[in-house]
Amino acid sequence: MNLSVPITQLALKIANGERISQQEGIVLLEQFPLALLGALATVRKKESSGDKVFYNRNIHIEPTNICLFRCKFCSYRRDENEQDAWYYSLDEVEQIALGYKSSPITEVHIVGGVHPSHDLDYYIEMVRRVKKALPHIVVKAYTAVELAYIIKKSGLPLRDGLARLKEAGMEAIPGGGAEIFAPEIRTRICPEKSTAEEWLETHRVAHELGIKTNATILYGHVENYRHRIDHLARLRDLQDATGGFDAFIPLKYRNRHNSMEALGEVNINEDMRMLAFGRIFLDNFPHIKAYWPMLGKQATGLALAFGADDIDGTIDDTTKIYSMAGADDTNPTMSVSEMRGLIEDAGYLPIERDTFYNEVK
Repeated sequence: MNLSVPITQLALKIANGERISQQEGIVLLEQFPLALLGALATVRKKESSGDKVFYNRNIHIEPTNICLFRCKFCSYRRDENEQDAWYYSLDEVEQIALGYKSSPITEVHIVGGVHPSHDLDYYIEMVRRVKKALPHIVVKAYTAVELAYIIKKSGLPLRDGLARLKEAGMEAIPGGGAEIFAPEIRTRICPEKSTAEEWLETHRVAHELGIKTNATILYGHVENYRHRIDHLARLRDLQDATGGFDAFIPLKYRNRHNSMEALGEVNINEDMRMLAFGRIFLDNFPHIKAYWPMLGKQATGLALAFGADDIDGTIDDTTKIYSMAGADDTNPTMSVSEMRGLIEDAGYLPIERDTFYNEVK
């Protein structure tokens, strides 16, 4: 492999654990061979978590796909009167949770559409009921977009609204809704959604309250590499300030059944490049997740050679967000033995974790 001197020098800088700049990030994404990116990301992964790769036992509850926003990339949202719209009452949400009372799951992940009639009290009561039904699990609930909308609607300051949800039993926040922070891209793909600044502020205040969160990016649509790097730089800066992010999860744009489907999708090489870049650039994030319902099981195994050290969880066919957008697994579920086998086949040690990456014995 005939590498130019600048690439060689940058590779040595990464191997030595030094932070890279945004301009150097462009060189990584545009010029580095994929194999070299994977090797460097693996070095960084092993410095962070050794030979361990994590999974958990979890389910999702998606209370509704009715949403007042009309993001152009979304295959999930529906209007209230559409045939495949759904809405679960609080009693129905509670019954879903009670169905897992004898299950060994450790986490319930709750996200859904931003329903126009929901308010903060509804969200709080949902958390309380799930936590009452399953007191042993962690409730990881609501994207920053949902939270910013309902708390603003309540008239409370953001901190007070998040504090009330925490008191009710919301112990962590997922990373969804970040999409791309660049305003010129956000205007094109999700003009009605809360701003990047609101997303970041919601996570900042959550961290200050002791609520751990994750972070995402939606890549592979109308953005370019500079937009991706700007997005990750804002995440890295916030993590420097708070240390409250547990994991970064790159999410691929899937093009079925939405208004942007003519764009097509990026290939698996680009998926691996994004994972590896996230591991290298986000040097202060402890974990990089290869979200298997988005990537597919086979590609998730490959992702473990590109810096990922987490593959998410069992899920038990409880999420429709990616299956409605054309993902390979239309009924996403993976057994513990499948997850352990996938990790072992990649040469790593499978470790069951809870939401906060404590090992479950």
